[in-house]
Amino acid sequence: MTLPSVVRLKAEADGSAGSLMVGFIAGDIRSSQHLAWIATIGVLPEYRGRGIGRLLLEACEAQIQEPRIRLCVRASNQAAIQLYLNSAYQRAGVWPNYYQDHEDALVMEKMR
Repeated sequence: MTLPSVVRLKAEADGSAGSLMVGFIAGDIRSSQHLAWIATIGVLPEYRGRGIGRLLLEACEAQIQEPRIRLCVRASNQAAIQLYLNSAYQRAGVWPNYYQDHEDALVMEKMR
């Protein structure tokens, strides 16, 4: 995730001990394929539901010039799926047994 074609962003919150990273995102730009993958996105559980994931997604997308953006999400992660649907992603496929615990991944794509 340290390659120059990877967009890396983090969200921080101020606390009594200084800044705390509460969320992150990485987008892998694949210009030769005219697409980018959101490789990872996460928000600490106690900071979820505050719009941090949406803001990270929007900020990452703003730095991506490719016409298509894809991501994978656990089929059971309804909160994340709703975030992506609300952000104009559509279901593009399923990767069976994708995760180590054999859960399926939904592949979602946004066309711009």
